[in-house]
Amino acid sequence: MSMKTIALSAAVAAGLLASQGGAFAQNQLTRNQIVNSLYETEGTVARLDPIALEAAAQRAAASGGDNAPGPLSDKLAGLPQISVEINFDRGSARIRPESYYSVGLIADALHTPYLMGQKFVVIGHTDATGGRELNFKLSQQRAIAVMKALVTTFSVPTEQLVAIGLGEEQLQNPSDPYGAENRRVQLINIGQ
Repeated sequence: MSMKTIALSAAVAAGLLASQGGAFAQNQLTRNQIVNSLYETEGTVARLDPIALEAAAQRAAASGGDNAPGPLSDKLAGLPQISVEINFDRGSARIRPESYYSVGLIADALHTPYLMGQKFVVIGHTDATGGRELNFKLSQQRAIAVMKALVTTFSVPTEQLVAIGLGEEQLQNPSDPYGAENRRVQLINIGQ
């Protein structure tokens, strides 16, 4: 199964949505697109240990090795997921106001009957700007900020979410490690 990913690029001045199917204005992202990306079909959800995944990223950040997509990328690629670029203040985990529209759409999708009862990993990613260990911590803080916004602002049940950070260890575009598409929050459906 191919990865169903919608990459929302709120940082792009034109506010374009880059997806596998084309480009859409940011305000054209719909709840149904998110539901379709995250919806679990028979056999698509594999066992994934988010804590082990985060620990592997932390070890990689501390070792200073290659930050190209590692062996976990193949395992993650087959899972129902969505990648969203959320704007944060530079070096901060404070979600910028213009990104709450996207967070709200994610929450609306998580409240649909199709996704209720599923568990999702909220994964923070960064680009390669700054130190790797700093990026790892920042990605954790940003994932937690998105999770908290989903829970407190949009009433998504806490038990439905787990937040982890991968820093720059799983770049979406390794040929441009500083590219905006690498700064994103990813949601992966890991089932019930």
